Amino acid sequence: MPNADEQEQPKRSLSGLEVKPVYTPEDIAQADFDRDVGQPGEFPFTRGPYPNMYRGRLWTRRQIAGFGTAQATNQRYRFLLEHGQNGISTDFDHPTLTGYDSDHELAEGEVGRLGVAIDSVRDMDDLFLDIPLDQVSVSLTINHPAIVLMSMFLSVARDRNVPWDSLRGTVQNDSLKEFHGQKTFALGPAPSLKLTTDIVEFCTKHVPNWYTISISGYHIRESGSDAVQELAFTIAQGMAYVESALERDLPVDSFAPRLSFFFGCHNDLFEEVAKFRAARRMWARILKDRYRAEKPESMRLRFHTQTLGSTLMRQDPQNNIARGTLQALAAVLGGTQSLHVSGFDEAFDIPSEEAMRMSLATQLILAHESGVTNTVDPLGGSIFVESMTNDMEEAAWEYINKIEELGAGSVKQGMLQAIETGYIEREIARSAYEYQLKIESGDQVVVGLNQYQSENNQKLELFQFDPEEEDWQMARLAETRSKRSDADVKSALSSLKQTATDERNLMPAVLDSVSSHATEGEILDTLRDVYGEYTDPGVF
Repeated sequence: MPNADEQEQPKRSLSGLEVKPVYTPEDIAQADFDRDVGQPGEFPFTRGPYPNMYRGRLWTRRQIAGFGTAQATNQRYRFLLEHGQNGISTDFDHPTLTGYDSDHELAEGEVGRLGVAIDSVRDMDDLFLDIPLDQVSVSLTINHPAIVLMSMFLSVARDRNVPWDSLRGTVQNDSLKEFHGQKTFALGPAPSLKLTTDIVEFCTKHVPNWYTISISGYHIRESGSDAVQELAFTIAQGMAYVESALERDLPVDSFAPRLSFFFGCHNDLFEEVAKFRAARRMWARILKDRYRAEKPESMRLRFHTQTLGSTLMRQDPQNNIARGTLQALAAVLGGTQSLHVSGFDEAFDIPSEEAMRMSLATQLILAHESGVTNTVDPLGGSIFVESMTNDMEEAAWEYINKIEELGAGSVKQGMLQAIETGYIEREIARSAYEYQLKIESGDQVVVGLNQYQSENNQKLELFQFDPEEEDWQMARLAETRSKRSDADVKSALSSLKQTATDERNLMPAVLDSVSSHATEGEILDTLRDVYGEYTDPGVF
């Protein structure tokens, strides 16, 4: 048994924040409840973006889907909608994420493997076959080529006579995090930021109910960051996008209400809740005090949450159901607006239908059986949670201030500088290395991996990828090229190149290009001709 002195030693959260044995009112003595916590739905939104939260409307159940061809993913959409999903989220394969067509030499073996393959507007039409675009909220998880995929989606809606102002959903369009998060970049930092801002500007004027950026901490966390880094770098990215849009002379209250966020959720329940609460408070104050927003909608941070795939283990994979439930609970207690629970078999492959059914059931059980939705912000006022929220915010500001210093007072320039010098990557790599050392030493217990291993061999019915789908996709791409007007494509791409050279908004030219059946790869190659290729500096 440990002695009394050992019992009084403070522990630390996963991100290294001190956790005391006992918290008292003295730990939040400097806090002002009205100023720092307040009421749900009121500035600074610490307790939630809406007054009644889940008592009025449950979070959107948005399990991500995407594999093989557009037709195969469309079938998965239908399966999820039939089993309780009420929002669509789309994963794209690696070639699509990086702006290459399925028949490009770099795409070989990757077509449809980790997401759906989309080459042309024909594929986008098939992807949403018989899906009522004006009734279902849609999320497109795409970044550097977001301007192309968004244009395809708008083109499909236009061809179906669906007004753009009736469309509701999100395009991820978070270009900056690609350089230290997912690493699926197609252009360099500055030109990709321009494309992101082009979408914000165009949709603010023409697609008013669409969320133009899903500012993503999820991929930062999956890359190995801790919760503080995820919070800091995500908020800094958001500030950079606001500053970029302001440089277009867009009023902050015209576009800020359509910015959303996307966070991951790890296993440390209270730290994750504190992270979400701190994010809302920080964003509200930044928008009000720094960028002079006046509308509450501009200051109100709304976010999607995905439970972290990096926490899933191949060892005893059914344990991942408990991990997903724990993380989903943290997201709900933290006030998420939509949620994806990763499939318990995702450490092996794309999740099976059974795993997705279980993930949806997890959300439904939390919503209807746990009681956590009966009251708004059930952890609000907890001395521990409020103290950790303060600690989380203070630690995050240290990173943001450093980035602002790099930009000589501009967070936008600071983010570009932090990317180009590898500062953010090095910080994430350090955190990932330290966490791995804790696992290998046993200081961080991972059940079934480094302690409590089971000798049972749990059998899983894993997703089976059909290798013939790659050949089918390439054949369809060849057919698309054979039936289109080459003259129309050439004219559209020539206009696109000139628009890029003139540094004008690219959305109208990309819309014309996809409508002519130019492919994603052809459009991105045209932009690479203007902006150049990007080579990753390879920070380790």
